[in-house]
Amino acid sequence: MLKLLKSLKRRTPLGWLQLSHEKTRLLVALAGIAFSDILIFMQLGFQTALYNSNTRLQTHLNADIVLLSPNARNLVNLSTFPRRRLYQSMDVPGVAIADPAYVQFSDWKNPQTRQKTSILVIGFNPDRPAFDMPELQQYADAMKLPNTVTFDREARGQYDEAIAAIDRGGTAHTELEERRLTIAGLYEMGASFAADGTLMTSDRNFLRFFPRRRAGGVNLGLIYVEPGHDPEAVVRDLKAHLPEDVNVLTKEGFIEFEKYYWATNTAIGFVFTLGTIMGFIVGIVIVYQVLSTDVRDRLPEYATFKAMGYRHRYLLGVVFEEAIILALMGFVPGVGVSLGLYAMTRNATNLPLYMTLFRAVQVLTITILMCGISGAIATRKLQAADPADIFG
Repeated sequence: MLKLLKSLKRRTPLGWLQLSHEKTRLLVALAGIAFSDILIFMQLGFQTALYNSNTRLQTHLNADIVLLSPNARNLVNLSTFPRRRLYQSMDVPGVAIADPAYVQFSDWKNPQTRQKTSILVIGFNPDRPAFDMPELQQYADAMKLPNTVTFDREARGQYDEAIAAIDRGGTAHTELEERRLTIAGLYEMGASFAADGTLMTSDRNFLRFFPRRRAGGVNLGLIYVEPGHDPEAVVRDLKAHLPEDVNVLTKEGFIEFEKYYWATNTAIGFVFTLGTIMGFIVGIVIVYQVLSTDVRDRLPEYATFKAMGYRHRYLLGVVFEEAIILALMGFVPGVGVSLGLYAMTRNATNLPLYMTLFRAVQVLTITILMCGISGAIATRKLQAADPADIFG
């Protein structure tokens, strides 16, 4: 090992010397790689934000098992199933409680701007809030009052004045389904690609807001498993006990159900994946053009090296050295600009767009692979470096 380190120390950094000799070409290459990295960072970031934002409610779900209709597509496109399935599930060993939950997209008036906008309304038993957020426990009694709701303070839109009034201990008033409502409290959840925000209230208030909805038509069944019972085993027993007009999922299965919908049934997931692939291809093309031009311009020098006895492997190493240098140097501005874009997008959309160590390492690996492929293609030109053509 010591011998190897000494040899590396004595080695002339030929790849770096060649890149730094043409500074304009180097800057163009770094700008191209940074652009490619930014494109990949943004696509991967948006794709992760897509899945995370659309599964935040499921992640905070205060239940071990979920019942839903086989016709349900995702959380905001839920069909109904008979409420009696909840009573039937109580016959299964290990089931402690089975509560109904109701979900409905609707238009409401922004309490601050008075403009109509869409909102996701969720109704449940306030004594056992459907989501494990302490604010819902705090406002459980308030949600029992007629036409009283709690509101997501991280919703997308202009709500700062209404939120400030509620934080001071007051309330805000607006309209939902042509019915006056009172916002008595706030919780923190966040917007998603599907919904700008959510309102949560009691199941009775939900049915007041949507009188066409019947109490017997449930969107979600929230099953609480008794301590000491395996949720997976209870799921199997529920599937065997209940009719086929209801699906049974664990909480984790419900999260995967939502992710699967966005990944396979919408164009958004495909677009982000395609954008990542395009960024990768763009990077390969840019780096190839730089390395190919560099190899072509230096063919006489490479031929001289061959005449001096250097093996073809050494010349390939120089080109790959240039590729790795470009990858590392181009990655730095790419990740820096992406951090700023993440913060700007997060502030503008309230989407969970954050830089993670895993994603940074992931994109760095992609960048090195991208530059390595470009280097491998560019080294084909080294075959033309024939000393006979130079000194013949």
